[in-house]
Amino acid sequence: MTPNSANLEKLLAEVRACRYCVSEAVANPLPHEPRPVLQASLGARLAVCSQAPGTKVHASGRPFTDRSGDRLREWMGVTPDVFYDERRVTIIPMGFCFPGQDAKGGDLPPRRECASLWHAKLFDSLPKLELILAIGSYAQRWHLGPAAGKTLQETMLAWRTHLSREDGPPVLPLPHPSWRNNAWLKKNPWFEAELLPVLRAKVRALVSDGRASA
Repeated sequence: MTPNSANLEKLLAEVRACRYCVSEAVANPLPHEPRPVLQASLGARLAVCSQAPGTKVHASGRPFTDRSGDRLREWMGVTPDVFYDERRVTIIPMGFCFPGQDAKGGDLPPRRECASLWHAKLFDSLPKLELILAIGSYAQRWHLGPAAGKTLQETMLAWRTHLSREDGPPVLPLPHPSWRNNAWLKKNPWFEAELLPVLRAKVRALVSDGRASA
């Protein structure tokens, strides 16, 4: 598909209408009505690539409308107005719909079907991306491939290497901004001291008003 706005809008409409996970084609269907959540535009230079919507995002239909989103925007140094401006920020999770919860009340992993059906098409339609923020191990494995570490820690410690890669847009790995990672953040003060200033500087350059594309 030739990258242009019309083709991208058509593709986004197809993703938002996707009901594959509740069809007879899957053995373990989604336990509720699908509600794919993402945003993208042809001119965006920054992509936020995370795991899957949680319950609040499933209810709102808008990415990161929860405490994790507040922390992520703080890490990036952006306001909600900038974050939700699809001309500047593309948001593509590994799973587009809330995957449901396990017996203990935790969110299930992202549905695998989303990436196999849609991700290659979507990223082929976004030729202007200059930075991908890969949030969490699921996104890191997809965007980094064999270069991803065996653990989140291993991937994060190599962040400078991933940021300087030459085979595709640079990837900056991030832990998920959930409160569940508070212990990791406390044990890794270099994240705030060394990585966050780089993240904010790069984000600021990519989403500044003078560089946003329609």
